[in-house]
Amino acid sequence: MFLRKLTCLKLTFILAMLVAPQCPVASAQSQPQQNGPWMDKSLSPDQRADMVIKEMTLDEKIQLVHGTGWGVLRGGDGVPTKSNLGAGFVAGIERLGIPDINLADSAVGVRMAALQSRYATLLPSVLGLAATWDTQAASLYGSVIGRELREQGFNMSIGGGVDLAREPRNGRNFEYAGEDPILAGTMVGHLAEGVQSNQVMGDIKHYALNDQETGRNILNAILDKRSMRETDLLAFQIAIGIAHPAGVMCAYNKINGDYACENDYTLNQVLKKDFGFKGFVLSDWEGTHSTVKAALAGLDQEQPGYGYFGAPLKAAVEKGDVPMSRLDDMDHRILRSMFAAGVVDNPPVRRVVDPFRGLEDSQHIAEESIVLLKNADNQLPLSAEAIKSIAVIGSHSDVGILSGGGSAQVDAPGGNAIDPRYGPSVWGQPVYFPSSPLKYIRAKVPSAHVEYNDGKNADAAANLAKKSQVAIVFVNQWMSEGRDAPTLSLPNNQDALVEAVVAANPHTIVVIESGGPVTMPWADKVTAVLESWYPGIGGAQAIANILFGDVNPSGKLPITFAKSDADLPHPKVPGIELLPPPGPRGREGRMKPFDVNYTEGLKVGYKWFEAENKKPLFAFGHGLSYTVFEYSDLKADGRQVSFTLKNTGERPGAEVAQVYLELPASAGEPFNRLVAWQRVELAPGESKEIALTLDPLYLSIFDVEKNGWQIVPGEYKILVGGSSENTPLNSTFGVGVGHGGGIGSGN
Repeated sequence: MFLRKLTCLKLTFILAMLVAPQCPVASAQSQPQQNGPWMDKSLSPDQRADMVIKEMTLDEKIQLVHGTGWGVLRGGDGVPTKSNLGAGFVAGIERLGIPDINLADSAVGVRMAALQSRYATLLPSVLGLAATWDTQAASLYGSVIGRELREQGFNMSIGGGVDLAREPRNGRNFEYAGEDPILAGTMVGHLAEGVQSNQVMGDIKHYALNDQETGRNILNAILDKRSMRETDLLAFQIAIGIAHPAGVMCAYNKINGDYACENDYTLNQVLKKDFGFKGFVLSDWEGTHSTVKAALAGLDQEQPGYGYFGAPLKAAVEKGDVPMSRLDDMDHRILRSMFAAGVVDNPPVRRVVDPFRGLEDSQHIAEESIVLLKNADNQLPLSAEAIKSIAVIGSHSDVGILSGGGSAQVDAPGGNAIDPRYGPSVWGQPVYFPSSPLKYIRAKVPSAHVEYNDGKNADAAANLAKKSQVAIVFVNQWMSEGRDAPTLSLPNNQDALVEAVVAANPHTIVVIESGGPVTMPWADKVTAVLESWYPGIGGAQAIANILFGDVNPSGKLPITFAKSDADLPHPKVPGIELLPPPGPRGREGRMKPFDVNYTEGLKVGYKWFEAENKKPLFAFGHGLSYTVFEYSDLKADGRQVSFTLKNTGERPGAEVAQVYLELPASAGEPFNRLVAWQRVELAPGESKEIALTLDPLYLSIFDVEKNGWQIVPGEYKILVGGSSENTPLNSTFGVGVGHGGGIGSGN
């Protein structure tokens, strides 16, 4: 006992030098006293919240609507004793049995576990998850995060990014779920639902139009209401409808002139009224800009500090500028979310994280997420028996796989695989996880000669490739919060590396580790291309299993790969030319505010390419398999689509069958839209009849004047196939005037 107290005192002293006195390694989160009629679990979360509010003082009401400072995230702010050393902390009301809220960054796994010598599973990027098109995988993904949050003592996740990829060079696209609102909203909705299944409060962010990092704190996103509702806001609507999350985090940027965290239209009118969101709106960290305006516009909680919703909000309530009823609503939303999620009745108790379970789950998701983009002459899968020599080249593939940076950065076990050192990950530096592709490739071919070259010298890499039977080149694109890629091109002269290797060996396979789409000037020369995204802690195993056919690839692109930046709606990242050179006050702090006018409107991603008649490098929904699928027997009306899918190849495999819709010309949408899909597993020769129900919302357009959704009368065309470009089946049905008067009345 004496030794334990001494250790705690030592840790307290060390942390006092860094932040503030505490002993954060207590065995479990402090348990508030449980009392009061609101502890009756038979009552609804809303009833329980109202009972608590009646007992709260004004100071207690204010205490619940703000954080306590940056804490461990930035020096100078004290860390509360009961903080779990996460991204944020909100003090609870102990006398009323309301626990503290300990928030953790957890986009792709729990961040900053290294601070407490804890393990956290690195999952594949969310963009990689979206490439599975598998809602069960999304639920599993969220459940891993929720499980490990509880095990580490946290009770709220601040992951759940669902911003659309309007800007494919966005540094945070790896945290998001692609360019289509229905796919993105559905996948992130199931992810957040999986988090909350562990009695942890979930979050969906960054609401809204936080579609680039360049100037994110000062840019004004300009987009008309119809386009917002049918694209970016639709993704949030779908995700919120599935998950019913505790929180929605508002973004840094302005939207049509008002900051996202004080935007009455997006927060009050759309989120809370039209979507019926019952949880609370919390600001992104330092995304609050006012007291009265923000409170009245719908912001419920300031993070991470209290500059606006601390003493200034109390004064505004006492003065009458913010009604007490509004403050009560803010507290009600927070409290009812805590009761609904179970964090009051079943607070987390720390336990040891199971790294093996996390690894297995992460690898399973990675194996579904990897997309086979090209496979000329069936180069893949590789035959372990036939291969005698392999050159493995580039991207530190001898020691690890790449991860995304920023607040989504999970700490690597043992430290960065390319630069192991003590302490947590360093912001702004690429982190590789100890999952070695070289190791697992060698394990597949124990009798073959497998040699590694770091790829830093193209001539040396080409010489190795020339004397090898097969060359596997790993290339990467590191992405992070706080920065956008200046171009879709691979950095660090990697295109030249691939060109040199394939010139030396025509049997060259390229494996891409990226946070989003990249250009490939060498695509027509190499025999095979795998997009592995950031594949997580089991990434190397997953890549090796697909290269050698132990797993049949089934991933499909959730984002279009353009041939060049010139083919994008914005050939350059808006505002990137305004960035001043690096300086002592940073770069963005010296930028002037600017507008980002999303003139493409409804035409996001594949819809842009179709409407503008531009041929992409690889289309949305594209992804190859080691077997062949055949579509037939389409039947469609306005309510349901059915067709037969058959595996005509010799291997078992999974196909993501996709349903697209062409609206009547009067809708003003010169492109197809995704409306349904299903991931189907089939044995060789097996066929299944697939029946998919069409959600009327996905058939509708948004009428701004009526502030509602409507289905336009006319002829609709259904297209079914394996990608947005490959739809061998099509049929039509009519709706409304001249078509029998209703959905489904046509052919």
